[in-house]
Amino acid sequence: MSTMNAKASSGGEEEALGMRSDTLGESVCSGEGKRRQMILVAYLIATLELTFLFMQMGVMPYLAKSLGLDLVGFGYLQTTFGILQLVGGPIFGRFADQFGTRAALILSCASGSAFFLLMSISTSIPLLFLSRLPAVFMHGLPGAQKVITDLTTPSQRADALGKLGLCFGIGIIIGSALGGVLSTKFGIFVPTYIGLVGNLINTTIAMVWMPLQAKPKSDHCVTEHSNVFSIREILRLMKFPGVMEVFIVKAFAGLPSGLFLIMFSVISMDFFGLEAVGSGYLMSYFGVLQMVVQGLVVGKLTNHCTERTLLRLSVFVFAGVGLGMSLMRTVWHYCIIAVPLVFAFSTLGTITDSILTKAVPSSDTGTMLGICASVQPLTRTVGPTIGGVLYKQFGVSSFGYLQLIVNIGLFVYLLKSKIPLREMKSK
Repeated sequence: MSTMNAKASSGGEEEALGMRSDTLGESVCSGEGKRRQMILVAYLIATLELTFLFMQMGVMPYLAKSLGLDLVGFGYLQTTFGILQLVGGPIFGRFADQFGTRAALILSCASGSAFFLLMSISTSIPLLFLSRLPAVFMHGLPGAQKVITDLTTPSQRADALGKLGLCFGIGIIIGSALGGVLSTKFGIFVPTYIGLVGNLINTTIAMVWMPLQAKPKSDHCVTEHSNVFSIREILRLMKFPGVMEVFIVKAFAGLPSGLFLIMFSVISMDFFGLEAVGSGYLMSYFGVLQMVVQGLVVGKLTNHCTERTLLRLSVFVFAGVGLGMSLMRTVWHYCIIAVPLVFAFSTLGTITDSILTKAVPSSDTGTMLGICASVQPLTRTVGPTIGGVLYKQFGVSSFGYLQLIVNIGLFVYLLKSKIPLREMKSK
């Protein structure tokens, strides 16, 4: 009898253990499914925000001109936008670290709504400048990067971040085309109404589909009580091993090409002799390259190469791009050079973001991504002045020579330095 009871007890324990294992398996699958859903929602929010942003970029020169703003005034308008984004990037990152990704994405989308609302009622130049103010918190792309950083392992991070390039490419292509079509057929303010409605939808998506926290609560406790606007806390991250070195490479490797792209609207008219339609086609071509390279190529490379190797490769390719730009004479030359240029930009951006977020504590990844996001606004802020001087005094080839010299120096530095990196490949 006791033997039978023992067997029954043993059988019951095995059955209970099996049920627990099944429950655990279902829980893991459910958790994985939720993570994938949140990452897809982040991709969607980033795509929509970038589409509306590029839509207004195409319309803004015509809106400014219709209000009587000259070229110098338009330059000030662009500089204002760049400075606000530059200042807001690290602050937005700190906000995401302290209040969670959901709150940060809602803030970004709500700021986009305010941006387009003010733009839609801009019947004077002061109102147009005022409409730039919400741009300080418009950081949908860093917000999406924060979601991905929180929900992926370090070995998967570069691949997942690289796929945001698809969002960027879609934003360039659809946004630029949509802005032109809507403003031409229905009026200059119609794209701003579409942008307002779109950002309100984006805000709703973030509120409904994003959980309160994308990562465990314990990860947020380190910076929970510190000030969001603390410059000291932001600069503290630069003291972690390898952070300053990698950030310098990130900031300077693509700077000369960034200056060239900021001046591209002028260069396309004066140097290449293109009309507005031709410039639009080139922008679409650039967007398609961005989608293909960053969405497909970079991800596959991270499966086979270490981040140190890819960092060196991107800088080496940038040097080659500089040589090509110094010899460039026609628009067809530029179309060829654009392929390695997009590859270098995409690889450098993805790999440095991945390296830098792994170099700091998980509670500071949002701030780090905010600092990374400030590189582009910095280029947009100083670009018109420096780029204008280079183009006027030394011509288009000067961008290429500067690109070549800077990146040869950075490549030698990377070969000789012992920057500590967590070497991982995607799996």
